Amino acid sequence: MKQALFVGIAGAIGAICRIGIGRLLEGSSEFPIGTLTANLLGTFILCLLGAGVIHRLTADQKLQTAITTGFLGSFTTFSAFSMETVSLFQNGQLVLSIMYFSSSIIGGLVVGIIGLRIGNRMVSE
Repeated sequence: MKQALFVGIAGAIGAICRIGIGRLLEGSSEFPIGTLTANLLGTFILCLLGAGVIHRLTADQKLQTAITTGFLGSFTTFSAFSMETVSLFQNGQLVLSIMYFSSSIIGGLVVGIIGLRIGNRMVSE
């Protein structure tokens, strides 16, 4: 039960941070820059931590799960990415839809690799 509470609290904080990024970056464009930014940043952080950095920060397994599953799980969002991509497509914005889809997938892979590499270097020091 304690684990679920930690994950829930961290998830609430992650969701609030995600909304904050969305509001900070919202503009007149229909391109979902807030979701893209949150997803790329969250991917980088998760891969960095997943490389073993999280074990250097804390040995507490409950805290690790709260950070990765709770905070980062709610900070990033595949469902919003999917919905926004489909919405752009259905609204006839094919180019924006393809740009968003491509930048999310390719960008996620790139920042994930960078996060893992940096994390591996930090752990091996």
